[in-house]
This record gives sequence, structure tokens and C-alpha cells, in this order.
Amino acid sequence: MYGIAIDLGTSGFRLQLIDLESRSVIKTIMTMKHPLPGGNVIDHLGFAIQVGGDIANKIIIHTLQQMFDMLPVPPEDVRRIAVCGNPIQLSLFQNIEIRDLAYAGKNMQQRLGIGEVKRGLKVYDATGIFGKSSGLDNCDLIVLPSIEHEIGADALAMMVKTDFVEQDGISLVTDYGTNAEMALKVNGRIITCSAAAGPAIEGQGIKCGMLASPGAISDVNEEKGMWRLTVLDERMDGRKSHLIDPLTGIIFEKGEISPEGITGTGVISAISLAMSMGLIRTLPHLPNGKLILGEGVEISDKDIEEAGKAIGAIRAAHMTLLVESGLGFEDLEYMYMSGASGTYVDADKARRIGLAPRFAKKIVQFGNTSLELAKDVVLGNYDLQEIQELADRIKADHIMLASNETFKNIYACELAYWTEGMPEDVYNTILESYDMPRMPLLELTPFFQKRVRKDISSSESTGIEIMQNMSTIIEEESSGCMGCGICERECPEKAIKIINKNGSLFAGYTAHLCLGMSCKRCIRICPAKAIRYREIRPVSSEDLSVL
Repeated sequence: MYGIAIDLGTSGFRLQLIDLESRSVIKTIMTMKHPLPGGNVIDHLGFAIQVGGDIANKIIIHTLQQMFDMLPVPPEDVRRIAVCGNPIQLSLFQNIEIRDLAYAGKNMQQRLGIGEVKRGLKVYDATGIFGKSSGLDNCDLIVLPSIEHEIGADALAMMVKTDFVEQDGISLVTDYGTNAEMALKVNGRIITCSAAAGPAIEGQGIKCGMLASPGAISDVNEEKGMWRLTVLDERMDGRKSHLIDPLTGIIFEKGEISPEGITGTGVISAISLAMSMGLIRTLPHLPNGKLILGEGVEISDKDIEEAGKAIGAIRAAHMTLLVESGLGFEDLEYMYMSGASGTYVDADKARRIGLAPRFAKKIVQFGNTSLELAKDVVLGNYDLQEIQELADRIKADHIMLASNETFKNIYACELAYWTEGMPEDVYNTILESYDMPRMPLLELTPFFQKRVRKDISSSESTGIEIMQNMSTIIEEESSGCMGCGICERECPEKAIKIINKNGSLFAGYTAHLCLGMSCKRCIRICPAKAIRYREIRPVSSEDLSVL
């Protein structure tokens, strides 16, 4: 008999098939992107509100069913599924109310008729979510609980799967990703927030970026005045790749594996190394506007800007938690880093550019805590009552960064630093003008510890399989379309195609490629105003292929 652990991440889904008798992982599957349009959790929420939660739910369930089809066991043999994620992803998965997560303030929620939405632990008959035809007739589906409605099961996971909850010293934990959840513990009090860092932190939104997967550059290091690349292999192990001059692209020594793209951690490492070697004198400008890391693999000034916005959002959130708690930056004892980016990034390089606090005395790296907690539940390492009690026992104060003046002021400095090249001494002067402490100098060398080698512990025999055929198409009728093709040419992700169906024109979008509510370039560029992105419905790729 088998169980399935699922992490509904903002940048993609991770799934593990587990043998309940041997307690071993049989297969690990991941998607390279989230199946809904958009690059962050706010985009996914906006899409669901605008076009309908039912449609968002259907796309998510369809993607998971495709992942189930890749498993080497029949669904009839699956007895337990556990699902972890943030409140928005879990709400979309269950197709429950999401508007309370979109609209702040009780008055607004009352006007919309939104009552209290409970997001505690839920146990379903799996066919109630996946349908009678799924074959999961003998399977319990467990949705892990949120701590509070803004603080999800993924935040619960990062707290209990690290040392954070038990730690006596002042501690900060962050699940690095597109939506970076974080918590500060001080004197038994826990303060949380989440920073919508955007997709660059995981390699998306970067021209040659990709999620941590085979062929991706995960690290770079100086060697003989050149750059030595580290590239992930099929088992997600870092392998020695080319020794290259990043200014010219000349390869001085070929490595064991050639790069196909670069992860967010690789971008972070490249920025840190370029700054320490003096290749970047004024942010975000690179020599000749780019670094060359392989055939067709480059980092541009624009990529530095995008990564800087993500790094800046996370650093501003870290600083906000400390300032709002009345602490000095130097008071921070422990920093826990989780998630794929938190696992694979070189922690010292990360702290040098602000992704991890430069003032933490100890930095500890963990893996995908969300998937690990789901796996624990599948294996019965926690009983269900214990999981809910854990969530109930953690009492946290939550800071809404979107309305927090401290965060706004610090993030404005971060944007100026990363996109306009504002010097750090000017940054510190502005902090002082807001009665905030200056950032400490980069003098302390913290204690570093890496608890895991990989973010996802997978079967040594099968490794991790990437689901390549994400194929959900969403469409709407484009009444008034002239067939000019401007939208197709202007789409930055090549996600839109105008289709003729029996004389009527439709805009078809490849869902996981479309940037959704944060882009809308097709809407703005259409001269006939024929694209509205409102009356959306999902259709299959097979339907489109015969048109």
C-alpha cells in the first residue's frame, strides 16, 4: 500500500510516492512551474477571483491528476494523501472561499458577505476532491492546517521541521521562494510575515532562468581568475562544469556537464561573485551589459534588476520583523533557511548581498520542509490530532507588509539600491532619517551549518522526474478581433495564440506560461480591445491541436 505527499508550491508542485510498508520514497515528481497563470501567489489569487475559483481549482486538480498518472502504482493502491502549502494554494486546491485572503479589513469582508473561514486540518474522502473517476476510492486526503488564516501549513512546516520552535535564542526562519514566508521568535513571541518576492528567487523571470532541475547552474566560484560553474545532474547533485571567462564566454576547461540555464541560487551566486570581484561597480550594470556562462546562458542587467527586487523584498521583510519587534539587527542569533533556494544557495554568498541577514550569528540550511511535513503525516509520524495541536499551540502576530510603513520605507531603499545603484552609505543615512538602525558592516563571520544535501530527499534509484507535458489551455472568445497577431508577437512568454473556431476567434493561453494578472500586455496592446481576460474557460491541448 502507498501514500502520496504533496507540496503545493507557488512556483511549482512537488509530489512523492511512498511505500507505507518499507517507509521509503518510490518516486518523486515535480513541475517546473505552477499550472495557474502568474509568477507569484498574488497573481494566482487575482486570477481565481477574476475568472472564478472553480476554474482555478479545475486546473490545479487536472495537473495533480497528470502527476498521479506518472506514478508506477494504480490509484486503487493509494491509501493516504497529505497536502501542504500556503493558505491561498490550499484554498484553491479545496475550492473554498479565497476572498478573505484578497481583501484586508473586516468592513470590506462584511460588505462582501464573507464570514469567518476556518483553515484547520481537513480530512476528505479523496474522491471528493479528485472525483469518482480518479480511482482513489480507498484513500484519505489530509489537508494540513494553517496557524492562522494568513499563516499557512507551509509556515507551520518550516517552524516544526527546523529547530525554530524549540530555539531559546532570537531566531528567524524563512522559506525562500516566490512567496517567502518568514517568522521571528523572540522571548516566546512569534511574529510572522510573507514577502511576495516574485519568481526571480527561483530562476523564473530571468531570461535564461529555470527552477532547480537537471542542467541548471546552481553555483559559481572563482578559480584561477575565471568562474567555475556547478550544474545539477539528473539526481540533482551539483557537478563540476565549465571553467569560463564570464566577460567573454571563452571556456578554458570543459566540465562534466554543460549548463542549459541557471537557477535562482545560481543567479544569487553570480551576483555575489561579480560584486566581490569588482565586475559590478554600480548596480545593476554589468560589463558590456551581460555575463556569459555558457552557450546561450547569459545574465543581463535586467536580470540583476529582477533578482535585486526579490532579494530586496526579502531583506526588507527581515529588517521589518526586527525593527517592529524593537530589536537591534545585531540581536539576531539564529537564521534558518528552508526551501529549494534556501538549500542550494551558498549561504555566505547570500548574506553578502542581503538575501540572508549579514548580522546573524548562526545560519542553518534545511530542505523542503513543506514536503517533509506532508511525508511525516503520510507515514504517521504525527497523528492528526497532534498536527492540529501543533498549529493551535503556535500563537503568532502577523505583519501585513503591504500596509506596513516600516517595510515600505526599507523596500524603497532596496529598490533604489538594486535598480538605481544607490550607495550603501546613502541607504543607511535614509534609514537613520526614519529612526531605524543602520545596517551592520559585513564583518561578522557566522557559523554555517547545512543539515541536508538536497532540498527533496528522493529515491536513489529513480531520482526526481520532471513533468514536461503541462498542457492546460485557457481561452476566451475575442469578439471584435481583427486577427492582426500583435498580441502573439508582443507576449513576453509566447503564451497566447488566436484560434479560429467555426468562424469565431478565440484567444488561447498556455496557462503555466501566461504571466496572468501581473502582465496583461495582450489586453493593453490589442487595438480592437478584443482581449478582456475575463470570460475564461479551460480547454484541453488536444482540442486545440485539431483546430
